[in-house]
Amino acid sequence: MRKIIVDFKKMNENIKKLFRTQYPDGYDNSDIIEFRNHRNELIKAVEVDGEEEKYLIKLSTTQSISVDKL
Repeated sequence: MRKIIVDFKKMNENIKKLFRTQYPDGYDNSDIIEFRNHRNELIKAVEVDGEEEKYLIKLSTTQSISVDKL
């Protein structure tokens, strides 16, 4: 399974649909994973599982996602 990092603002309609399905009421802190990229920057993301890919939806530090807005 491939892992693909996608910025929240750049999600396509397919990924948005998967996101709404997996997080119908939004996400909380327990859903957020943290890792460091190759520049040693801390990245926060939410996992969304597709059929053949696992998407890591990259969040900004000030971002609060409302599923209704997707």
